[in-house]
Amino acid sequence: MSNRTPRDLETRQNSGKRWTPPSLLPDPIKEDGYGYRWIRYSTMNQPDDRNVSSKRTQGWEPIRLEDHPELQTYGKNSGNVEIGGLVLCKNSQEMIDQRNSYYRKMAEDQAQAVDATLMRENDPRMPLFSDRKSTTSRGRG
Repeated sequence: MSNRTPRDLETRQNSGKRWTPPSLLPDPIKEDGYGYRWIRYSTMNQPDDRNVSSKRTQGWEPIRLEDHPELQTYGKNSGNVEIGGLVLCKNSQEMIDQRNSYYRKMAEDQAQAVDATLMRENDPRMPLFSDRKSTTSRGRG
């Protein structure tokens, strides 16, 4: 017989560290009132001026290296924080919230239009249901 402790009695020391998925793009130290986003400025070494122009009109501004010394290893040539065709930009949180609200309302309006079209085709002999609830259950319940 071996002199082993049963596995269910063994315990391991917990280091207190939590695993997080790796990120290839570093996060800046956040400033209050601003949101950050990586914006594509080139693909396969071809500039994407249309995307950059679109993002600038939405209020996104490239972050300068001198404003974030923790990111000094990225983008030494241009003065901006850059990695592989992406440039780190910031925008006011107020503008980001307004944009998110706009697109959320657009999605809700589209869902209502689909529901209205669906219910217009409704026949009392074979009713359609438009119940937008989902549930999750485990086991046999």
